[in-house]
Amino acid sequence: MALTRIGLAGLAVMGQNLALNIAEKGFPISVYNRTTSKVDETVERAKVEGNLPVYGFHDPASFVNSIQKPRVIIMLVKAGAPVDQTIATLSAHLEKGDCIIDGGNEWYENTERREKEMAELGLLYLGMGVSGGEEGARNGPSLMPGGSYEAYKYIEDILLKVAAQVPDSGPCVTYIGKGGSGNFVKMVHNGIEYGDMQLIAEAYDVLKSVGKLTNDELQHVFSGWNKGELLSFLIEITADIFGVKDDKGDGHLVDKVLDKTGMKGTGKWTVQQAAELSVAAPTIAASLDSRFLSGRKEERVEAAKVFQSGGFSEVLESEPVDKARLIDDVRQALYASKICSYAQGMNLIRAKSTEKGWDLKLGELARIWKGGCIIRAIFLDRIKKAYDRNPELSSLLVDPEFAKEILDRQSAWRRVVCLAINYGISTPGMSASLAYFDTYRRERVPANLVQAQRDYFGAHTYERVDMPGSFHTEWFKIAKQSKI
Repeated sequence: MALTRIGLAGLAVMGQNLALNIAEKGFPISVYNRTTSKVDETVERAKVEGNLPVYGFHDPASFVNSIQKPRVIIMLVKAGAPVDQTIATLSAHLEKGDCIIDGGNEWYENTERREKEMAELGLLYLGMGVSGGEEGARNGPSLMPGGSYEAYKYIEDILLKVAAQVPDSGPCVTYIGKGGSGNFVKMVHNGIEYGDMQLIAEAYDVLKSVGKLTNDELQHVFSGWNKGELLSFLIEITADIFGVKDDKGDGHLVDKVLDKTGMKGTGKWTVQQAAELSVAAPTIAASLDSRFLSGRKEERVEAAKVFQSGGFSEVLESEPVDKARLIDDVRQALYASKICSYAQGMNLIRAKSTEKGWDLKLGELARIWKGGCIIRAIFLDRIKKAYDRNPELSSLLVDPEFAKEILDRQSAWRRVVCLAINYGISTPGMSASLAYFDTYRRERVPANLVQAQRDYFGAHTYERVDMPGSFHTEWFKIAKQSKI
């Protein structure tokens, strides 16, 4: 057989789907998996889905040798040790100038370490974020490749065709930057995704618990929202979820799903990096905390018994609310909170880019997230335009258009948060977003008192608003004298 254009190792569903996508775009592809049944399964799918040019191999040597030089191999295996093991298996058969691309959710520093190790062997390396889940991998994901620019140019023609295509803004892929930047950007994308999902869940909770909306009404509301400013993949699938009936019993399936959220680590990494870089990301952090608390299901069941006489249920059964107004207020609160969440994510990417010298283009990132990925939304076009207007924009919050939108919605936003508090419904994401906005917009915050406390007990010094320099006061001595 003739040599193939590219190879892919790691044939779980994401790997299979990406391989079929590449083949469907006209690029013959070799595939390999340690468990050989997955290879046969992929080749069979290729036949069924249109006799696609997918060629399977059961051993790494014949797999590598089936690819044209310089060889390019995409890995889609679990992050961590499995990636190193797969690299070791493949690199034994690769030659100088060949390239390995890791398409998993890898920690960015691991990618930077591997790029250096590969360079010593004369091999090129890319860490490429892939977003869009199984459906995106098959039909067009958002791709975030970072690392060797030479390696990117090897496969740019493939990626431009395989990525999601958005009218007026092109393929959802771009060369992100050096080192682990592709993985870092994908990590923050996932952190923003955590925030988005949490905010949507809170909107659902308020509408269901306070507004008493049925699942049919919720489906209608979210479907309506998906025709306006909130148009997005996550709002669309939320509407879909409310329409699915339980095939194993009565009622809707969503009510039978255990209220315990899983996670794979990228949200945690995002919050850890925000702390490392001193970037406030309270909406993303609140979404992570909510997942932690959801995991304490047994404790929450017991706590509910302890606090059942706390009056919360009586509040929930009190006078009915104006449903139409509540729905509109929640829509506005969700949108305003979402602006804050994205602002936090973009600020984190900018801070890391500055630290590492990556020179990342935030507007271009918003562009490639417009299609294919989980956070794809019409809203991202507005973000791209904000950074096009001002590439040095300090925060999305101060972009004139976004600032006006927040001001127009802040009354509804405050009403929703206050209502939720009074009803005993937790809205940590919306509340954190509002607190973030209220802190950011204030010229003076009570940090002066905290710094005075630090100087009191630790002699950490402080600056003054009326003269330059660092100062220390013997607060304890002054206080002691005044008590005599």
